[in-house]
Amino acid sequence: MSNLRETFIEELKDLYDAEKQLMKALPKMAKAAEHEELKAGFEEHLDQTEEHINRLEEVFKLLDETAKSKKCKAMAGLVEEAQDLIKEEEGDAALICAAQKVEHYEIASYGSLKSWAKLMGEDEIVDLLDETLEEEKATDEKLNDIAETAINVEEHEAAGKED
Repeated sequence: MSNLRETFIEELKDLYDAEKQLMKALPKMAKAAEHEELKAGFEEHLDQTEEHINRLEEVFKLLDETAKSKKCKAMAGLVEEAQDLIKEEEGDAALICAAQKVEHYEIASYGSLKSWAKLMGEDEIVDLLDETLEEEKATDEKLNDIAETAINVEEHEAAGKED
């Protein structure tokens, strides 16, 4: 059985890889988005993701660990799902759904790491993880707002006109 610090570091490596995968996926999602607000949201989150990677590298440094990735299978699956939606031209509502799945995964991961860092007495790490966690929650909320106020309504109305 591993100790919490070892588990923390393994999960940190996983999340580091997840953020790097997202860096590659977000430009494709932004390009595929039709709605300007969604496109801008993806581009803004790309900038944030770069900062999230920097914060994770800082966490590694604070733990005297080398910043290393461990293949994040969950993010690989989520990214693949998003790429399929893009290829099949499923539209912005489907892209938002895929993006929110990513956000929820990240929220769960950052939340767990923050909780463990708190237990380990790593206050500076708690602050870094909390900053990212709050940004992930805000992105999820923003995606929700775009979906509910524009895209879902527009795609529903467009479907009604086709019937």
